Formats: sequence, structure tokens, C-alpha cells
Amino acid sequence: MKPEACNPNRTILLAGLCLLVFLSFVAGIGSGPLFDVDEGAFSEATREMIVSKNYLTTYLNGMPRFDKPILIYWLQLLSVRAFGITEFAFRLPSALSAAAWAGATFAFVRRERNETEAFFTTALLALSLQVSIIAKAAIADALLNCCLAVAMFAIYRYQRDKRRSSVYLAFTAMGLGVLTKGPVAVLIPLASSFLFFLAERDLRSWFRALLNPTAIALFLVIVLPWYVMEYIDQGDAFIQGFFMKHNVGRFGGSMEGHSGSLLYYVPVILVGVMPSTTLLLSALARFRTLVADPLSRFGLIWAGFVFVLFSLSGTKLPHYMIYGYTPLFVIMGALLAGSRRPWAHAIAPALLLLLLAAVPAVVQRVMPSIQEAFVRAQLQGLLDDTAATGFPAVMAGAALLCLLFQALPKVDPGIRFILGGAVLTLSVNFVVMPMVSRVMQSPVREAAMLAKRQGLKIVMWEVYYPSFFVYSESLAERRQPVAGEVVLTSVDDIGRLGTYELLYEKHGIILARIPAEQAPR
Repeated sequence: MKPEACNPNRTILLAGLCLLVFLSFVAGIGSGPLFDVDEGAFSEATREMIVSKNYLTTYLNGMPRFDKPILIYWLQLLSVRAFGITEFAFRLPSALSAAAWAGATFAFVRRERNETEAFFTTALLALSLQVSIIAKAAIADALLNCCLAVAMFAIYRYQRDKRRSSVYLAFTAMGLGVLTKGPVAVLIPLASSFLFFLAERDLRSWFRALLNPTAIALFLVIVLPWYVMEYIDQGDAFIQGFFMKHNVGRFGGSMEGHSGSLLYYVPVILVGVMPSTTLLLSALARFRTLVADPLSRFGLIWAGFVFVLFSLSGTKLPHYMIYGYTPLFVIMGALLAGSRRPWAHAIAPALLLLLLAAVPAVVQRVMPSIQEAFVRAQLQGLLDDTAATGFPAVMAGAALLCLLFQALPKVDPGIRFILGGAVLTLSVNFVVMPMVSRVMQSPVREAAMLAKRQGLKIVMWEVYYPSFFVYSESLAERRQPVAGEVVLTSVDDIGRLGTYELLYEKHGIILARIPAEQAPR
């Protein structure tokens, strides 16, 4: 074990780390509307579970939803029972899962290395833009990443100590992961660990763990009950919908237009780990040194397998790569703990803040060339919001503050970097994301609340906003409307309905009633 590095007061550091985790993962989770499509879909499936009292199969707008297994819905259900149908309740399980993920990472690195590296590793995890966003989202990914991290940490410990308790913990975490998001929670740990044990010339131990009957029994006790009952309830529709479409189908082909080149995840990672981007590049430049260290070698295999797996997948979504971020934070945390010049790494987050400050000017410039009325309406809403809040000045000020933190005297260089990085992440969390939410999602919530107050039966046409179902607490048919119906649509499509009575319009989202005597053309 490495000797403990010199650092500031331990109590202050730990308290600061807890505050950082709270601000990144928990603070403000109830302040903005649910984002569509994903947050709206997960939350509505949970709401319909409450209404139907069917706690086995999830439904979305009255139709079975086979996208994900059941665990995250059960956790959201418990949260909603405690706090009501609110954004806070839907997002709380993700926030707590992310906090547990951070806690498990801290405990692991402290045990394997030292408390200083544990502090920096966990701080970098909490500051990651992608991690902080999924931690505050009512989706399954924070919980899955927590399960993956615990499983992989336990696997590494097993390779070191050969204790059966480590195997039991790994299989338990994988079981919970499979109950959260499916086979990927087994594929990543088993494949990555196989490659690591192969590199360590210790495959006999790997097979011994894999075939441990008690561990297998633990896994099956967690996984089988729901999967078996779901199959009994839904039959082949569950097999085709969940396994074939949303697992095999996602890898074999592009779903819902989510495709990309083999290099798709390179820019995703560079932005996703921000403010640690240049730290990651510096770490990878020391590849040979990293490979010589068992823990770093384990982390590179883990992250590398995730990168290759999803780069080869037909369906590509930015959050898939987060499954391999945890080991990167461990590697970068060690680098930051030993760095004497981290001020240079603060340039990247400062530049990103300046780029954000320039967004309104860029939008203003490109607006005349945009043909779609809906896109123009959304961008105009963005411009109005940035003007009202002084967004460019706020972002420019944040960039300056990020750099000024690097000049603080008598403060550990790594701490100065963490402070500067926190400026970026908290600016995104509390300025950028709320602004995007106000423009994109507040109109959906407001239209839904209007429909709820007036008891309107809605037809959703040429748009798909599952959060509308949550806020209106009702379902909606998705089809072309007929005379006398109320339709939720966009400014691009409303003109195709001929005469209509406008009930609500904001940022390109429209709620309108078609006169009873007129049918759409």
C-alpha cells in the first residue's frame, strides 16, 4: 500500500467531499421538469404502476414497456409513496444510487491505495459532467453504475485475497444490476474480469469464482423470481421485447436513429469526464507505467472493454460509456494526488465555460438559416432566457473564477483543481440544465397541467412527450386528431389541421382544439 500523502485537515476534506457529492447528485433534483423522452418514460411507467397496482409489469401509456427490468421502478414507487408524484420523488433513487456509487468508490480506493487518492478519485467522479447529469435523472443508469462498481471492486479484491465473501458480493451486485438493466450487468464484469485474470495468469481462480455454487444461488435468488414471473405473465412478448429487441437488437442494429461511427465515444468521453479531460489525456500518456500497476491494469481492461463493446454496438447512446468511467476516475485520482501542476488541467473547464458563454451569440447568428419553425421557437426561447438571466456574463465569470482558484496561496494544488472543476460542474447543474429545462420541458408541464385542470382528453400528434402523461395524470392516444378533439403537437404541424382554437403555446409546443364541425385535412 502506498504511503499516505500529505493533505489538509482530514475532517475538512471529508466534509467538503460530502458537500460536493450532495451538490452534484442531490441538490436541486426537484426543481425542474422531467426531461423527455427517458425521464418521462420511466416516471410515467412508475405512475401507471401505482394506478394499476400491477407491480410486476411496467406499462407506458397503457402499453407494456419491456425496455428495462423492474428494480428502478420499484425504488421509484417507494419514493413516490413517501413523497408524492413529484420530480424529487422520481429522481431520488438515482441520486441515492449515485451517492452510494461514490461511497463505494471512496472505500475501495482508500483500502487499495490511501485516503488522499480516495478523496481525489471520488471528487473527480462527482464532478464528471455526465455522471452528475445521470445522478439527477429519473432513469436506471446511476443504479446500474453503482452495481457495476461494487461488482468490479469485489472482483478485484477477490483476485487479491481469494476470499469467498468477495465472490458473494460480486454476484449479489451483478444480480441487482441484472434486475436494474439486464444482461449488461453480467457481461461487463465477467468479460472484463476474465481478461484481467488472464493477464494475471490466474484463470483457475476466475473459474473457481464463476462456478461457486453459493454465489450462483445468491445471483439466481435475486434475478429469477421477477424474470420468471414476468415471463409467465407476458409470455413470448417479454422475450421478444426485452431480450431480443432491447438487448440483442440494440447491439446488432441502430434503434431509434441512435447510431454513430467507431469513434463515436471519443468526443463523448472527452466531454463526459470534464473537468478531468486533460487529466485523462495525461494519464493515458503514461500508459506503459499504468499497465505495470495491477490496479491500473485492471481499470484499463475494464474501461477498454466497455469502450470496444459499445463502439461495436449498432445502437450508440452517450451514457453507455459511463459504465467504464469508474476505473478512469481511479487512475486520474492517483495522478491528481501526485501532481504538482494541476493548474494546467484547469484550462479545459475554463474554456468550456467560455464556449457556453458564446452560445447565445452563435445561436443568434445561425437562427436566420434554420427552416424548422419548432427549432426556431426553441432557440428563441433559449435566447430570451439567456438574455433575462445574464447567461453569457455568468458563464464568463465562472470561467474566470475557475482560473482564479488556481492562484489560491497555501492551498494544495489538487484541491485548487477540484475547486475550479466544481465551478464548471455546478454551473452546468444550476445554470445550464435549468435553463434547458425551462425552454424544452416547462411548456410540456404547463400544457399538461392545463389539460389536467380542465379535464381534457388529449391526442398526441407528431410529438412524443411521456412526461405529459405524468403531469396530466392521464393517458393520450398517439394518432392524427379528428374534429372536436384536443391535440398536443408542435408549431411545425399545427398548420396542417386547418382552423383550430389555440389553448396553449410556448416555445413551439402547442395545445389546440379542433372545431367540432371540421376534420383535419
